[in-house]
Amino acid sequence: MTGRRGIRTYLRLSRRPSGAAGSASAAWLLSSLVVLLAAACSGPPHDRVVPAPGQTRSFEGTWSATGTRHALDLEPGHRASIFSLSGSLLLTGEGGRSFGFRGDVIGLSDSATGGSGDCVWTDEHGDRIFSRLRGQPIGTGSHVTGTITGGTGQWAGVTGEYEFHFQYVIESDDATFSGRAVGLKGRVTVPARGASRQ
Repeated sequence: MTGRRGIRTYLRLSRRPSGAAGSASAAWLLSSLVVLLAAACSGPPHDRVVPAPGQTRSFEGTWSATGTRHALDLEPGHRASIFSLSGSLLLTGEGGRSFGFRGDVIGLSDSATGGSGDCVWTDEHGDRIFSRLRGQPIGTGSHVTGTITGGTGQWAGVTGEYEFHFQYVIESDDATFSGRAVGLKGRVTVPARGASRQ
């Protein structure tokens, strides 16, 4: 109700100027209404993506990314490479609520020993989640697991784990490559109140 009264008040107090100023004002009014409607429909203030302290929530999603890879051929059948990837990460939590991150990872892939890396997920507010990756050498079909080690802002102190596999990895001649990770699923836990937060 508060959101609807705010919208009615906003409309009553607004005036539509004429000419070019009117067009600019109309565009501004439209964008403001979108924000007000979103606020009115977003639910109570405590309805957040982040779990309550001490709570564990599951999630699933996909990740599409592009980056570069520099490889070194060793003895026959043995190849090592360093890589970096960045792209959009879309997660869906319990209750069907979706939220997005930018996912960045830098790591090492070795055809003999597997792959490892460090990953950062950054949300729309600039808050981050950190994790360590381990798995098969990066490539189409490879399986990867992640261990969440902490975060910043609203994600400070979170822990958890997740896994995914690469649906495909496409590499070009200029050392750039792209990939899509699917089957991403895991869980995240926020420390209980009074627990140590990094």
